[in-house]
Amino acid sequence: MTIEIDLPVTTTPTLVRRTAVQGRAVGVLADIGNVLLRELQPVLRQPASVLFAMVQPLVFLGLFAPLLPTTEDGSALQWFVPGIVAMTALMSASFTGANLSEEIVSGSFERLLVSPVRRSSLMIGKALREMVPLVLQTLVIVAVVTPFAFDLHVAGVLLGILVLVPFSVGLGALSLALAIAAKEQAWIFWTVQQTVIFPLLLLAGVLLPLDGAPAWLRFLSDLNPLSYLVETERALFAGSYDLGTLASGFAASLVVGVLGLWAGVRRMNRAS
Repeated sequence: MTIEIDLPVTTTPTLVRRTAVQGRAVGVLADIGNVLLRELQPVLRQPASVLFAMVQPLVFLGLFAPLLPTTEDGSALQWFVPGIVAMTALMSASFTGANLSEEIVSGSFERLLVSPVRRSSLMIGKALREMVPLVLQTLVIVAVVTPFAFDLHVAGVLLGILVLVPFSVGLGALSLALAIAAKEQAWIFWTVQQTVIFPLLLLAGVLLPLDGAPAWLRFLSDLNPLSYLVETERALFAGSYDLGTLASGFAASLVVGVLGLWAGVRRMNRAS
């Protein structure tokens, strides 16, 4: 009797060559988008934080609106509300650096600086975050005042938001640059921010008209870019689309945006 045993046949493994995949450098726009999404995550998780920032503007509306006189053109809200919208953009953008101050103290900002993200993209992405609160807060203000004799011009409101975008982004970048310069001394940030913000509001004629102001006060008002923005917002919210007014407001907003981003990126590149 013959017993046959089948032994397993060993084969030499075949080597498969794989073509190396070359990594593609992440572009500037992708960096900015990633930073922007990171900055918006707290807003998306807690949208009530945006509404909480509306307390001060709504208090101004509630306390000042009953004191406003009735004008020949209708409700004085037509004059007052655009100023409040511009004030909201100023307040919100100027507080942007407060979040960065917390990151500096906690040490998370240092980790961002050593990440592969370009520093210019880091600054621009953080500053662009201000577009979201600007849109949401403006819509809330308009929704609150529309039932109270406020003549709504949808196209004017949307165009007014568009004009304020460069101003908000540029001012947000300046606020971030201030926080970087102050480093862990947050009191420096708050001192400068509070010292600058209220003169800008008063010199822009947000709460009171400057028609009868002294010459020196009107001169300082002419140097304030927010003055041109407030004038443009009032024209747009009233349904007026005068090209001269629109050009002056948009130019002032664009100047703040460009200079703010330039100063912010410059400071971010020097951060350590």
